[in-house]
Amino acid sequence: MLTFTLGTFAIALNHLLLISALALATFVGWRVAKRGGDNPESVLFVLFLLGLLAARVGFVVAYWQHYRDDPWQIVDLRDGGFLAWPGIVALLIGALLWVRQRPALRRPLGFGVGSGLLFWLVATMSLTIYEQGTRLPDIDLRTADGATVKLTDYQGGPLVINLWATWCPPCRREMPVLEEAQQQRPDLTFLFVNQAESMQSVSTYLATQGLSLTNVLFDGSGRLGEAVGSMALPTTLFYSADGRLLGSHLGELSKASLARALEHFETPDSSTTPHSATRKPPCPASATC
Repeated sequence: MLTFTLGTFAIALNHLLLISALALATFVGWRVAKRGGDNPESVLFVLFLLGLLAARVGFVVAYWQHYRDDPWQIVDLRDGGFLAWPGIVALLIGALLWVRQRPALRRPLGFGVGSGLLFWLVATMSLTIYEQGTRLPDIDLRTADGATVKLTDYQGGPLVINLWATWCPPCRREMPVLEEAQQQRPDLTFLFVNQAESMQSVSTYLATQGLSLTNVLFDGSGRLGEAVGSMALPTTLFYSADGRLLGSHLGELSKASLARALEHFETPDSSTTPHSATRKPPCPASATC
């Protein structure tokens, strides 16, 4: 499961874990403060924001080549571009400086920060292990000409699967980024699986936007989203050649966040022929190959 859904509300599990860690840290800090010391609630919130800021700055620095041509993207946090370790370092340094100035915060803040960080690290590691134990779903999809194909027929090379819809603004914004990546990385197979829309409306949208995408598939009932546990769009999944889930990204992809996600796959040697570049699309179930 990649998202937590309640009615029409959906939130990525990694975001939910981060909020839960802050809530736990605040509760633990408050409980410890009742036995002696200052309530660290406001300090914990400031440290949380400081950690997020440092995590964003660290990400921008690490992937600066993708931001230098459009610096305004630095403040666009919708791409989910954060590096954990700069945020953790900034949070710990901030906590140390704070307790030096206010000794009454030492125990409540220490227990709060420690419990929140421990919970987040263990929960994030557990979620990663769970995700990487899942496999490519064996479900039927349709091509633009109405033929039926199995998703597992594309197994045999690294896969990038994008779940999208034309009514979804972040899906539309990230399409040019994915189109460029598809052209630049022929060693990867990109699948654009539309969720519950008609073939005509999708074809019209792609034509009017001037998008040239290969491997546009159709999931009329949204079974793929259900199978991978994501009710939010866009969702992008990264699978190994043997069909094992390597990672996922919920929400809009920028050039920088996609570059980070594609680090799951090795860049091919230019002297060799990319595997997926020579691999033919699967034969439709309705045809004879």
